Amino acid sequence: MSPSTPKPRYSADPTHAWGILTPRFWHGMRLGTWLSLLATRQCRLTPRSMITAASITPVSGFNSIAAAWQNFRFGRQVHRQVLAEPPLFVLGHWRSGTTLLHELLITDPEHTYPNTYECMLPHCHLVTQKWLAPLTSWLLPSKRPMDNVEAGWDKPQEDEFALCNLGLPSPYLCWAFPHNGPVHSEYLDLREVPKRDRRRWQALLKLFVKSIAVSRNRRIILKSPPHTARVKWLLEIFPRAKFVHISRDPFKLFPSTIRLWKSLSDVQGLQPDLPEYDWMEGEVLQNLQVMYKAYQEDRELIPEGNLCEIRYEDLTANPHQEIQRMYEQLDLGNYDRVKPGVDRYIERTGDYQTNRYQIPPEIEAKVRDNWGIYFDMFGYGESGSDS
Repeated sequence: MSPSTPKPRYSADPTHAWGILTPRFWHGMRLGTWLSLLATRQCRLTPRSMITAASITPVSGFNSIAAAWQNFRFGRQVHRQVLAEPPLFVLGHWRSGTTLLHELLITDPEHTYPNTYECMLPHCHLVTQKWLAPLTSWLLPSKRPMDNVEAGWDKPQEDEFALCNLGLPSPYLCWAFPHNGPVHSEYLDLREVPKRDRRRWQALLKLFVKSIAVSRNRRIILKSPPHTARVKWLLEIFPRAKFVHISRDPFKLFPSTIRLWKSLSDVQGLQPDLPEYDWMEGEVLQNLQVMYKAYQEDRELIPEGNLCEIRYEDLTANPHQEIQRMYEQLDLGNYDRVKPGVDRYIERTGDYQTNRYQIPPEIEAKVRDNWGIYFDMFGYGESGSDS
């Protein structure tokens, strides 16, 4: 499959596909955040997407009221919350196996994670999740459209979406109006973001993590690919944080990332009937360079014993061996308590098949020419296999 794979068609049935009635992440915004997004983007809506866009405005008004109620009920408690353990960040490029690694780590009963509901409604999950999640679970598909991984309100999710809905700029906001191209690229590594804005970003991430701890105060496992470029700033707010990085054959990463971004633009976007997104290929190529230039500089800042690097190929070939090595290297405790959960996860997902890709020679050449830093850092040869 090449990066030009046609985008999936919509279905009006929200229980089987990401139809027009299915909640987008932008449904989780407060009214001010949603109106600000509309005001700063070229809102070229199609008749199909107008239904979704029209539904977001009243929902965002409800979110604003619920957010005020959560702040009244839990605001002081969230600010004072002390984390039981420093968080563990799963790092890696999109489609490198971060989801697999995240789900394996949360089989540990001493770990927890932000779920999809909490990332969609980060400002009011403490006062709405118990009753609103069961009422709306039927609206979500059972599988993610890009890779058939299980979906649902209770499934682990990227905290980058929570940051979007908290009103922070993020490269992910391009998926709301994808025809307009990339936005907020400076927030990928935060290096060019003014100090005041970066402090606000750090403060809101810390408060979100604390809000999860109010519900479940165990080690929180966080997974968002952009965090790979933000290690320096993460360490400023969580100095004792632990990190695990996963790498994968770059010739698999590129087409899979293109597929992911197109799928997210289709299912999360408000411009589903507009032309293909010509900007994506260049943006994906550029983002990896920015991400791994930052990671190469920042990983030296991580205290000894707080970073483990693994390969997707090794993890899928020997999951117990790699996870046990990670537990020992990061001092996460006795692996014996984790092994039963890992066994159950492997048994449950044993029939999962990864997508297969055949990319043309000219695309291979672009990947090789632009992603040399990744080939060198993780020892992938010219063919993407071990050097």
